[in-house]
Amino acid sequence: MSTIFWEISKRNIRIHMLRSTLAMLGIIIGVVAIGAMGILGNSMTQEISSSLSSVGDSVIVTPYSGGGGGMGSGGGGGSSSANLMLTDQNYQLIKRVVAPNVAIPVLSTSEHMKVGVGSDDIVATIYGIPTDDESDLLPNLQAGGYNNANSGCLVGSTFASDHNIKVGSRISIGTDGQYGTLRVTGIIAERGMSFDISTDSAIVVTQNWFENTYNEQNEYNEVVVKVTSGDTADVTTTIENQLNRNIKEKTVSVTDSKATLATIYSTFSTVTTFVEAIGAISMIVAGVSIFNIMMMSVNERIKEIGIMRSIGTQKKEVMSMFIYEAAIIGVIGSLIGGILCILAGYAVSALMLGTTKYLFTVASMTSVVEGVGFGIIVCLLCGVYPSLQAANLNPIDALRHE
Repeated sequence: MSTIFWEISKRNIRIHMLRSTLAMLGIIIGVVAIGAMGILGNSMTQEISSSLSSVGDSVIVTPYSGGGGGMGSGGGGGSSSANLMLTDQNYQLIKRVVAPNVAIPVLSTSEHMKVGVGSDDIVATIYGIPTDDESDLLPNLQAGGYNNANSGCLVGSTFASDHNIKVGSRISIGTDGQYGTLRVTGIIAERGMSFDISTDSAIVVTQNWFENTYNEQNEYNEVVVKVTSGDTADVTTTIENQLNRNIKEKTVSVTDSKATLATIYSTFSTVTTFVEAIGAISMIVAGVSIFNIMMMSVNERIKEIGIMRSIGTQKKEVMSMFIYEAAIIGVIGSLIGGILCILAGYAVSALMLGTTKYLFTVASMTSVVEGVGFGIIVCLLCGVYPSLQAANLNPIDALRHE
């Protein structure tokens, strides 16, 4: 008997094809909205996670500047004032209290330079770090090796590609090369966004070369602590307790990269949930449309229902007929929406993120499944009340209906 009611449901959809198609269109739009926005949100989270994962074990210490010091406070050629620099005494104290973790002092400035004969002057950031700490702060090189002499330097991957620089290339530092020439010994692998130092479009020199060139003695723009023992939160607290004992006159600002990452992930998760909820609203609107269609279907077929009930059709069988109809609309609309939301997610990710490599990850596909599942559930729920109304019709009254 269930096969008969299944066929009746399909027949009714065919008879009212335009009405059913419009109902499916609402479901399709809802599924695409939920799935595509979920894909975009998850892709953004994974992109940031990939970019920042290498610095998730760092604590960054910068000079306190009243409103909370920024990371990587730049100083140019010794022109920074003392209150925007960390003293060697600050560094030595940080180094002592975070042991056995590694504390790396960092100097930075912006400088004019030429990257080839006859080339135009460009301005780029220069970082100075101790030679022994290069591999700790920059563990991944794209090519070449680490710099172990004052005459060499490392360059970021973006800097190298933009200016056609290879290992062995020479860079003239300063206007007309006033600070000499450095040989590129290695190219740093792409790091993307970073809490400590942004090397993709910069060059890295030795601390000795930086100090000799810019007369920076025993003062640093920041100190990066690579946490290999213990938790970043504990290290952050230890530094705060030691260097900021005077609450009214703080010395440093301390950034826990792991805690910052957790905040970023939480924020993006909230945004993703919000945009998916907006998609869910459109799905609910589509559900109201399906509810209306199902009620219309019941009203149009009252006499047919009366005939079925008078020849012995059970209430549950009448209910199944309308539930099947809602299910067909929901399943077809949701599956089409699922396919389209993958295409929409691909387009949105390519346009907004410039990459689609996170499209088929578990998190992104989960958003698609959620959209499809929600669409089917909404359709089934919107078919329950009309089917109950149909099943509870009085057979005699239904037969008399005109």
